[in-house]
Amino acid sequence: MTAQVIDGRKLADALRATVAEEVSALARDGIACRLATISVGDDDHAKLYERRIAATAADLRVRHTHVSLAHDVTQSDVLESITALNDDPSISAILILRPVPDRLDEAVIFASIAPTKDVDGVHPENLGLLALGRPRFVSPTAASAFHALDEWIDQSGINSRDFYRHSLVVVVGRSANVGKPALLLALQRQAAAESVDEWASRHGQLGWHTRRADVLIVAAGSPELIRAEHVREGTVVIDVGINAVRDETGMHIVGDVDFAQVRSRARAVTPVPGGIGPLTDLWVMRNAAVAARLNCSPVSLSAGVATS
Repeated sequence: MTAQVIDGRKLADALRATVAEEVSALARDGIACRLATISVGDDDHAKLYERRIAATAADLRVRHTHVSLAHDVTQSDVLESITALNDDPSISAILILRPVPDRLDEAVIFASIAPTKDVDGVHPENLGLLALGRPRFVSPTAASAFHALDEWIDQSGINSRDFYRHSLVVVVGRSANVGKPALLLALQRQAAAESVDEWASRHGQLGWHTRRADVLIVAAGSPELIRAEHVREGTVVIDVGINAVRDETGMHIVGDVDFAQVRSRARAVTPVPGGIGPLTDLWVMRNAAVAARLNCSPVSLSAGVATS
């Protein structure tokens, strides 16, 4: 079996028109849309994500500001920077670029973001609304993973209701911005859902869980963690991971799935790059547009893209 490749770039081309219209509608209504991203330290993944977000914002004419904090910054300094963005009426959306250093309390940082500006959906209030099935924001990465899966189901001529009701969705990774929201989205589609994390891998049980999956969503942040032996034939594999790996040839991007190995067993698989990433960037902008309406800051329609 050779898996069908789910082309995220092609799906993004279709989604881009929808998001562009949502952003254009803000301009027509005189509403500002300005996204602020925050990174801590000099992580390659965070820098890559910021470049992608900046490029997508420029393409869609969403104003963008980036705040870069030093690796040795204190927790108080991070919270102070977030508070300043919360209080700035010109900022309608805030995104923390992970990872943040382990010494910082990520949960406290997420909880400090104004809920109506939290476009990653990681504030406790927004995660709670998602759990109740009444989301204000859905995590862009988790939403993009299911957008890709839903589109593949539809294009394959499969009844989506029957597909999910007969499927076990296994999510590898339990982060607040991907793994947990993905689990909730699976449950909302009436699928059976299971979550595993690093402890399953450490104790040699990862394959026992993943080989049972009809749909395997991998968001572990571990380069090429999932190999052929972790996947049974016919599984749909959604690779959320984007890992910047350096070797003697320089830096290159790989997923959490060993694409070459898994493609020989899966029914369908997303590549890295070119899979979930392009969709995620657009979903950030989609959430930013929602946040702009929630925070409603009128602006001159001549405002363009701003980066700093």
